[in-house]
Amino acid sequence: MLELVRRRDDTPETMLESIERRIGILGLDLRGLKVVTEAATGAYASTAVIAALAGARVHACARHASRHGSAAEAIAATRQLAGQAGVGDRIIFSDVVSAPVLRGCDILTNSGRLRPITADMVGLLSPRAVIALMFEAWEFRGADLDLAACRKRGVRVAAVNERHADVAVFSFLGPLLVCLLRDAGMIAAGKRIAVLCDNPFADYLLAGLTEAGAHASLFPGVPALPWGRWDAVVLSLLPKEEPLGHDGLAAIAARAPDALLAQFWGDVDRGAASALGLRLCPRAEPGRGHMGILLNRLGHEPIVRLQAGSLKAAEMVWRGVAPEKDGIASLL
Repeated sequence: MLELVRRRDDTPETMLESIERRIGILGLDLRGLKVVTEAATGAYASTAVIAALAGARVHACARHASRHGSAAEAIAATRQLAGQAGVGDRIIFSDVVSAPVLRGCDILTNSGRLRPITADMVGLLSPRAVIALMFEAWEFRGADLDLAACRKRGVRVAAVNERHADVAVFSFLGPLLVCLLRDAGMIAAGKRIAVLCDNPFADYLLAGLTEAGAHASLFPGVPALPWGRWDAVVLSLLPKEEPLGHDGLAAIAARAPDALLAQFWGDVDRGAASALGLRLCPRAEPGRGHMGILLNRLGHEPIVRLQAGSLKAAEMVWRGVAPEKDGIASLL
């Protein structure tokens, strides 16, 4: 199984090795392009450095993020990694996303410290610009990006195929779920775990749990969950307009009494869950439409793959390469 925690060699040096390897595998070539992305801490500091090492001129912006450090900390972390990579002179930093920066960019990433990408921001972009999504097209969250404004402006939105062999991010989903359970005090081995999943995460989650020694079963949603002695019920459901509420949670409580409810993906009415006495993890509520545990819990490798793959998808769209079925890039 993939490592469940940060490896001891999860250092800036090994992250840079991973970045260079992934640029080579993908053939990422951003020479002559201007990329606007985030400055960030931890593994997410890699995004600006990937773009710079691939030849782009980069503007890295940082806003304060309560869970991930201040703007100053993000800029400092990204600047330090860029210096170690030898591309410090290719990145300009700021704590705002200014109009001139947006007007001049070719690729704008849908990164956490830049979101939401509003209609006003889209209106400043060149119609030739591309917005790079750091996820697959079917995972799109409307609150993060004004897609209607992109359509009106003619700005293309590129999504990445995380299952493509040169990206291969979905292979980390199973170990990530095992981490979520372990963070809640549950070792997966020997446990009976029901996975409620209505999307392409399903096979990867089931495989990860099985490899960890769990007795895992897959069901498409709450109505399909059978009564039983479940140790955990995993929610990995497409986010809806409204979170999973009292009725759905009551059905889980009745069919899987005393089970841990693991919110991997999909929104949950936490007040209703508490009133029903459900044990819910993670303790901190994820943002609407966001995962309950982030890929960086497994270190830098999945983040580097995702960010580099997303930049490659945007590069292909910017260059006019027609998306292929099961290729790296797709258009929203």
